[in-house]
Amino acid sequence: MRQNHGGTLGAFRRGVVRVRWVIEGEAGVAQEQVLRWFGDGLRHQLAQELGEGPATQVVWNLFRSDEPRTYRRRAQSTFVVGVTSGPEPEDAGDVLRATYPLLVRTLANLLIYVVDDGERPRRTYFVTLERGHYALDGAGPDYFERVLERVEPLAGSHLVIDNLFLTDLPAEWADGNPRTEQITAAGRRLAELDLLPAPFPIADLLPPRDFAHLKRMFQMGGLSYGNLSVREPGEGFWMSASGVDKTRLRRVGEEILLVRTYDAENNRMVVSVPPNVQPKRVSVDAIEHWMIYEGFPQVGAILHVHAWMDGIPSTEINFPCGTRELAEAVRVQVATTPDPGHAVVGLKNHGLTITGPDLDEIFDRVTPRLLRQVPMQ
Repeated sequence: MRQNHGGTLGAFRRGVVRVRWVIEGEAGVAQEQVLRWFGDGLRHQLAQELGEGPATQVVWNLFRSDEPRTYRRRAQSTFVVGVTSGPEPEDAGDVLRATYPLLVRTLANLLIYVVDDGERPRRTYFVTLERGHYALDGAGPDYFERVLERVEPLAGSHLVIDNLFLTDLPAEWADGNPRTEQITAAGRRLAELDLLPAPFPIADLLPPRDFAHLKRMFQMGGLSYGNLSVREPGEGFWMSASGVDKTRLRRVGEEILLVRTYDAENNRMVVSVPPNVQPKRVSVDAIEHWMIYEGFPQVGAILHVHAWMDGIPSTEINFPCGTRELAEAVRVQVATTPDPGHAVVGLKNHGLTITGPDLDEIFDRVTPRLLRQVPMQ
């Protein structure tokens, strides 16, 4: 058995992570030789390697690339892997253009795009919702074992996207304080960096019914890139809300939220808001920021951007945003740096998490070194 990135496969075998594996859509791809081969090989590998359990369901949705087949979840715990085949994209830039719309249209968490060489794939691309992509070459005897190594850590991860809103924010903070003013100013600096990747128009790629379903399942407030937070000593930390315009971070409880803690028993972030406010959800990366603030008292602020820097440590697995597993992987990387209070950590195929005493110091320190292109591995 090859190395499995921290024992995740072993955890599945031991039953620590229990999964119900489902293969869908095989009748619709019966004439597609490569997809038929993939379904047969996957079933054989799953029967060999893994048992089944009720906690999490992983659905492998096989579909023709010219007929994307949507799989509509009934629960957030369902992880959908879309599988299709097609010609080799002409260059690296065409990988996302060719595959990301299929990922979105099928409502998948992960897309596996098999380059059709007639009988066996000569390359397999893995494409994530965070717009990361990477390739697996060849189709040797360990092919399906290698596929599972890439899927299992993602499928077994745990999203933290629920919020518990408490209307107990101190009255004197209802209109903000010096820390929220820091976030307001930093939001404008974030926009000035012009690092926002050209977003795929998800609303244009999906019918209204499927787009509404996607927003409900993942509690999406909209598409936005990057987030900011500042520690409120003894009280938690202030953070930008999900899906808001970073140039207009002003209203407490709507665009800027005070995160008190993480409620592990119910897997949700606890947020304080003013009374009589319809709160927005805090950024999906709140669990990551919480782990960093809890683990490193010298950290006063955190910035996340979709950019890169040379010579930095990076996570090994591109866990989905908003998962405990990604948060822990970033926390571990911060701990390995010489100075966790001034750390720069890469999130594989995604971007950077940067710590500092305050947001101004972070921007001043890293702006000259930022690279617009995130390397794909």
